[in-house]
Amino acid sequence: PYYVNTNQDVFVRATLYYPDPNLMLFIDTCAVSPNPHDFTTLSYDLIRNGCVRDPSYRNYYSRDKKVVQFKFRPLSFLRSYSAIYLQCRMAVCNKYNYYSRCYQGCMTRGKIVTSN
Repeated sequence: PYYVNTNQDVFVRATLYYPDPNLMLFIDTCAVSPNPHDFTTLSYDLIRNGCVRDPSYRNYYSRDKKVVQFKFRPLSFLRSYSAIYLQCRMAVCNKYNYYSRCYQGCMTRGKIVTSN
């Protein structure tokens, strides 16, 4: 568990531990929910299909393409619930495939194309 007060930021860092130097990591979707087993009934999107949905979300640049870092402030959820859970969907891509999901960024409409 990671304990924060209402006005504190939550810092998240995800790292791909795989020896292939040609891979990279991309955050596709992240959501918070008061239920660790249900992210559909009552949840709040921080990022959806690569698009930032929460105004408190801030991405941190990393030189290492296998690392993604961000912060957010869970104000509304912490006021209503004693605990929240974070679930993220990531894409792992070849960092030289510029047509991969990792380089498509925010997908506002249409079909999401995934490739290796």
